[in-house]
Amino acid sequence: MSAQHLDVIGFGNAIVDVISRAEEAFLDRHDMRKGGMTLIDEARAEAVYAAMGPGVEISGGSAANTMVGVATLGGRSGFVGKVRDDELGGIFAHDIRAAGVAYATPPAGSGPATARCLILVTPDGERTMNTFLGAAQDLSPADVDEAAVAGAAVTYLEGYLWDPPAAKEAFLKAAGIAHKARRTVALTLSDAFCVGRYRAEFLDLIRTGTVDLVFANEAELTSLYETGFDEALAQLRGEAKRAVVTRSEKGALCVAGAETAAVPAFPVARVVDTTGAGDLFAAGFLHGFARGFAAEESLKLGALAASEIISHIGARPERKLRDFALENGLRV
Repeated sequence: MSAQHLDVIGFGNAIVDVISRAEEAFLDRHDMRKGGMTLIDEARAEAVYAAMGPGVEISGGSAANTMVGVATLGGRSGFVGKVRDDELGGIFAHDIRAAGVAYATPPAGSGPATARCLILVTPDGERTMNTFLGAAQDLSPADVDEAAVAGAAVTYLEGYLWDPPAAKEAFLKAAGIAHKARRTVALTLSDAFCVGRYRAEFLDLIRTGTVDLVFANEAELTSLYETGFDEALAQLRGEAKRAVVTRSEKGALCVAGAETAAVPAFPVARVVDTTGAGDLFAAGFLHGFARGFAAEESLKLGALAASEIISHIGARPERKLRDFALENGLRV
């Protein structure tokens, strides 16, 4: 990792996305839960891939998408995630570095193949994800660069990392290093089904102060507290140091104790694919937060970044978000 201090360093699953359009009937035939992420084995991955229509291969992974977003806003970002020394691993490493993100995690020389996520996008723009974690599961504490974490303003952790045990240990090691250096630790809850698997542990991370900044959408928040939105938000406000909640077309808000900042959704002509919307919202907010912007300014950057990503297929920006923000009167 570069000796230059980073604004944000992200830890997550290094995944190559394969995105294809599909009708809802396809999801029913293959027993998929619409709108969620399901972990699958290699055999299931091969079967789904064979049944999918023409696909587009794009390097992805939730935290990796967020770090690319920070980079295209002009920020300094780094990513830690494991690939195999195979074709998809080479594609992932090339793509993320080409996007301006520092990436130095050594590839695995043996074991399972590089992770891939098979994403079906229905006509309403909703995405249903089937993920084979492969080599991403082998991320371990040994992959944590202490100097890079200590030097980053924010360490951003992906909730999906809670699935593989060794990655969970890397997650906790990074959080400890960041706090020792008096840095901010952020967590994205990833998706409602992930919250359902690890509700008690995620609540413990929040309540013990292991994480300082939480990102959630409405479904994740209500799953976390198993109650309605207003009550869940009240509980989150009382337990998290700071939290950002996205509400799709209803905009987003940031709460910190009694303080609340809220912004509307950024206008978009047509929703094409919601893949990565939360990831890019987090990128915009983190970019502003790392620069000391007010919560409302950071939320606006998040809303702008999310609007760009849902206007096309794929979870990586198709235009430089820094230019997009400046065109719309936002400072970066």
